[in-house]
Amino acid sequence: MSEPFSVRVTVRGYETDVQGHLNQAVYLNYAEHARWGLLHEAGITQSVLAARGVGPVALETTIRYKRELLAGDEVDVSCVFAWSTGKTFRIEQVVTKTDGTVSAEITAVGGVLDLKRRTLLPDPRDIFRELAEDPSLFGL
Repeated sequence: MSEPFSVRVTVRGYETDVQGHLNQAVYLNYAEHARWGLLHEAGITQSVLAARGVGPVALETTIRYKRELLAGDEVDVSCVFAWSTGKTFRIEQVVTKTDGTVSAEITAVGGVLDLKRRTLLPDPRDIFRELAEDPSLFGL
């Protein structure tokens, strides 16, 4: 695995539920924001992916809620790719308040879809190596 990439997010009031907690679905938005931030940092944009005829897909996501987040809280959302052989990879993410409190742990399983054939590529590492200006950001 590579060193974690991270983005900072401030919880906005409209993202909270009636208890004042960050709505559970918003954690997914924060995770996605960090993943696209990492892709962008590596030079992989949506237009680059579309031009190549591929796109990342989420196959499974698990969220473990640890501590509540409230409006105004600042959090860092990390993102680390974990590779194995085959068509899929894992993305490990942690949502951490600036005081070090872990608010959530998110694990996702993803793949890279061939947009023409509508099938997963046999080894997603190949496309990340091909398209990234710095594949080491993905631990490659």
